[in-house]
Amino acid sequence: MGSSARGLVGVLAALLAVGTLGGASGAGAATGPKHGGSITLAIEGETTGGYCLPAAQLAAPGIEVANAIYDTLVTINNKGQLVPYLAQAVTPNADFTQWTIRLRPGVKFQNGETLDASALKLNLDTYRGANPKIGAPLNTFVFKPVTSVTITDPLTVVVQMSAPWPAFEGYLYGTGRMGIVAPAQLADASTCATNLIGTGPFKLVEWIPNEHLVVQRNPTYWRSGLPYLDKITFIPAQDAQAALNGLNSGDFDVIQTRSELNILAMRDKKRAGQLNEVDSDQGSEVGYGLLNVAKPPFNDKLARLAVAYAGDANELNQIRNKGLETIATGPFAPGTPYYLSPAQARASGFAHHDLAKAKSYVRQWSAAHGGQQLSFELLTVTDPTLLALTELVKEEDARAGINVTIKQVDLSTIINLALAGTFQQATWENNPQGDPDGLYVWFHSGSPVNFSGIKDPVIDQDLEQGRVTLDPAKRVQIYRDLNRRFASEVYELWTWYQHYGVGTQKNIGGLSGVPLPDGHGLPFALYAGFVPTVGLYKT
Repeated sequence: MGSSARGLVGVLAALLAVGTLGGASGAGAATGPKHGGSITLAIEGETTGGYCLPAAQLAAPGIEVANAIYDTLVTINNKGQLVPYLAQAVTPNADFTQWTIRLRPGVKFQNGETLDASALKLNLDTYRGANPKIGAPLNTFVFKPVTSVTITDPLTVVVQMSAPWPAFEGYLYGTGRMGIVAPAQLADASTCATNLIGTGPFKLVEWIPNEHLVVQRNPTYWRSGLPYLDKITFIPAQDAQAALNGLNSGDFDVIQTRSELNILAMRDKKRAGQLNEVDSDQGSEVGYGLLNVAKPPFNDKLARLAVAYAGDANELNQIRNKGLETIATGPFAPGTPYYLSPAQARASGFAHHDLAKAKSYVRQWSAAHGGQQLSFELLTVTDPTLLALTELVKEEDARAGINVTIKQVDLSTIINLALAGTFQQATWENNPQGDPDGLYVWFHSGSPVNFSGIKDPVIDQDLEQGRVTLDPAKRVQIYRDLNRRFASEVYELWTWYQHYGVGTQKNIGGLSGVPLPDGHGLPFALYAGFVPTVGLYKT
């Protein structure tokens, strides 16, 4: 594997070693793995735009489904290392301007097509926007440094970059989003979102959006003996309490959740021997108030300072989360070299709860805007748990004289509104703790997924320099500077590092996954909120 893995390895291995992000606790079924059986798995929402992966918008529920049907070229093991998966090897040249990807032999797509260099080139070209049949506006920016993909033998391609890109290997994983798609699926743009064909452990049987998506065992899967289950039915269940109720009643065999109350309830039931459960915030995404700084009122820093000082993440965490989460000071978590401690963040201008300062900034904003009251709409998903959280945010802001209106929409809609920039503030989670170059996609001014509309030359420069810098010490300084800039300019309202949890019936095992190929250990449990279905089994 290429040495570019050092960035991701260094970050995630540090988190695993120091334990600052909490440990995953898992359980298996009473007996060992066995083949057969079907389960119903409740995911947190529907991916209404579908699964044409180069153009798809996947949150954790979508990644859960995608990883049942598609495999990625590389994956992450439980040591935080990028390791080969569909690829046999991914190797850079000396200056990271050229990468060679060699595939495993004998891998077939679920429709019988062969995964060869031609199929790989088609995938990489489609992801980078060079396939005229499939538009990929988001990933075109992600893979902008790629200038060409050349086939060198039936199983090998060489990817040429316009500049050094040591983090490229991590983008081939893309938090589980960069699955390899069959040429037959990519051949027709009109059906690409619904005609799901991958190399993964399960193949699509039926999808009725907002009702269920059914997959069955892939009998020609390249990993011998896997998967264990015959069938999985995915049910979108955005209401966290309803998902937990379904698990308790036996309607669901497995639930995926980011609800802190669900996680704490499942921990109690696990201790009582009533179910299996695993939860973790290692390598997790950061929860935050996503601010649209390109539009009023948050295009004025006074408004951003007002809401930042009015908000109290500690109060939110204690009241709504029962104190489960670790409070955030920026996009980087404790244990990473780019993290700023609370004291360091405050020295850089990080706004922590201070009601007197909040009221002062509200007055200043009002004076600068003709005596208006500072008001905004807070967007969140249709989950009573998040509604309760945003209602407390509304109360905190009201104490400072800020008027908040709450609007609830489904998961796909909130993503679409963020993409369109038609929001003021939204509840959000993003930026799993991988290589810091991952922030380039979300915060560079040229990015179509820079949801906040940030146009900051300091942030752009840090992201650009961090991307091409090979010296680890220099990279640390660049990304710490980036963190300080986020603190001083109040571009987002950082809250905490999000726990994710999976709860199952007692007869479900395999939550920790199965050993990866070539002796690369176990998969990274619950990275970005999903559990690999390939190793789940039912007794």
